[in-house]
Amino acid sequence: MTILDGKKTSNDIKNEIAEEVKKMKAKGEKVPHLAAVIVGNDGASLTYVGSKVRACERVGFESTLVKMSNTTSEIELLDKIEELNQNPEIDGFIVQLPLPKQIDEQKVLMAVDPKKDVDGFHPQNFGKMALDMSTFIPATPFGILELLDRYGVETDGKHTVIIGRSHIVGRPMSILMGRKGFPGNSTVTLTHSHTKNISQITTQADIIISALGVPNFLKAEMVKDDVVIIDVGITRVPDESSPKGYVITGDVDFENVSKKASFITPVPGGVGPMTIAMLLKNTLLARELSR
Repeated sequence: MTILDGKKTSNDIKNEIAEEVKKMKAKGEKVPHLAAVIVGNDGASLTYVGSKVRACERVGFESTLVKMSNTTSEIELLDKIEELNQNPEIDGFIVQLPLPKQIDEQKVLMAVDPKKDVDGFHPQNFGKMALDMSTFIPATPFGILELLDRYGVETDGKHTVIIGRSHIVGRPMSILMGRKGFPGNSTVTLTHSHTKNISQITTQADIIISALGVPNFLKAEMVKDDVVIIDVGITRVPDESSPKGYVITGDVDFENVSKKASFITPVPGGVGPMTIAMLLKNTLLARELSR
């Protein structure tokens, strides 16, 4: 059994990006500039955005953090997005989700200039991805592809089962794993909360990508020997014995499923760190496009 180490792989990617940035600086070129907009003070979002800013510093990117209050109106946020769209210094930006209930998320994602949409959420970029055209791939799916690629996990002709159909992970992964090329060329089954007899499907899977958000949902009896497991789930589970009062748990019963798996991602330290690394990679791509 091989652990797909997202922490190590994301560090490798950041080192590669840092080398590219050094070369840009040596030539006197503009370095990539990533901006992040956060509305309100959701704890998990603040932590996540903070780690994005630190990652930018580490690789030598410029970064801007735009903090807006919980009471920000939709119009105020759309005005700020337009300002970032028009700012030639900013190569790419993200609007951290979730947003307060007075703001329509769909409207906000539509307002981002597709050429600066390093999250890959704009319908134009999603459509290009579905048509196998060059574009920004959403950071979490991009990170999963990179892990499969760097660890040489065979996907050709394999049966990939995806659990969860969110626009951020499940749906894009179902498209990407079925595309021509590597990683891809697999036969994809997309399962979700309305799928009946899910364990009958998962026991036939060569690769399982779970993005459900239900702690320890995938049990050892639901998988076959030598399965490849990608666990995207990340849930805070209360635990009084932990110093923080909670533990981070994935969708997969790691202890038991790992005994049957050929490759598996841990939680934490698997897919999570890859997401930020791929956001940096998308920002690098955005800078190239803007030039």
